[in-house]
Amino acid sequence: MEITNVEAYAVSVPLVVIDDGGIAPYVTNHGRVEEMERMIIRIDTDEGVTGWGEMRVFLSPAATKAVLEDGIAQWVVGRSPFELETFRRQIFIEYTNVDMFFAAIETACWDIVGKVLERPVYELLGGWTAPVPTERTNTPTRKSERTVDIAYCLGILSPEASREHAARAYDEGYSVLKTKAGRDWREDVRRIEAMHDEVDGRLDFRLDPNQGWSLDEAVRVAASLEDAGIYLQYMEQPIRVDSHTALARLRERTRQPIGPNEDTYIPRNLRKLIERGALDVAVVDMTPAGGITALRQLAGIAEDAGVPLVHHCAFDLGIRTAAILHAVTGIPGFTLPPDSVYYAWEEDILTDPLSVENGAIAVPDGHGLGIDVDKDKIEKYRIL
Repeated sequence: MEITNVEAYAVSVPLVVIDDGGIAPYVTNHGRVEEMERMIIRIDTDEGVTGWGEMRVFLSPAATKAVLEDGIAQWVVGRSPFELETFRRQIFIEYTNVDMFFAAIETACWDIVGKVLERPVYELLGGWTAPVPTERTNTPTRKSERTVDIAYCLGILSPEASREHAARAYDEGYSVLKTKAGRDWREDVRRIEAMHDEVDGRLDFRLDPNQGWSLDEAVRVAASLEDAGIYLQYMEQPIRVDSHTALARLRERTRQPIGPNEDTYIPRNLRKLIERGALDVAVVDMTPAGGITALRQLAGIAEDAGVPLVHHCAFDLGIRTAAILHAVTGIPGFTLPPDSVYYAWEEDILTDPLSVENGAIAVPDGHGLGIDVDKDKIEKYRIL
């Protein structure tokens, strides 16, 4: 079997607005999101088997499409989609971190491999271990066979508006809520306190300022919440990247867990963070890491060090969401619910969209990623 073609489509899909029960505008330390541009990647083979991948747009749709179709494609066309580890070690474009572009192609190859072998990707990764059934608690667990709990994600809102979302998240069965932060550390504290009060402490919280705090501000946030009797699941990337010594100092000064994200994209960075005692949780992401095989490498590093893993969210449509579900199910070490805003899309490009029920999404059981892409929906939302 050989890969014959790599094609990328840029789409832009709106989020449901807050007034209609959604989360848009989704406000962060860096901006606001009301719709998100995504790249959908299709790989064809000489045996008629097609695989699908997905990534976010970098710089522009045209630039991302060019790197994928003119850059990465030349390395994979004519070769077998089974050469996943070989690709990851050989693909090279000078002066470019090619991993983030390769990841979507690698996901499409996993999709093809699963279809050819007639197995879901999570089985190819080693399968999964059924959890012991438990009553609902604040400790995230997989709810039942082949489902994955997800974390409800929320942009920066007022404390009162945040209260409403916390109540909704709890009522809909979520066990953890992640909220953006970083514009005003005092307001960040007030928002967490309001949400914690609204649900009587029955939700865990993640606080993500996207590198928006200084070290002293992060210390104040952690201490303020501790004084209020609130202990986060983790603070995600509280200070700027490549400040591993500062992260280690922060971790020494607080009992709030520290969960670097942007700092974990490269394996050597994760090793350094572990060696310096600078993290409690590793928040990883398959796209900047280079795909599912790279994610498996990161998971091995973290698991050997006894560091829990969680997968990051990047406003993923159904293709990448399915890939994440397969990865956290089939790769050992993922013990916390992945972030997701899948519940907030106006529509997906899948023929049968995934369903969020009781704060969890079922892992697709079909061959490969277990999803079918609706080409008409691609055309509906296509921008390039």
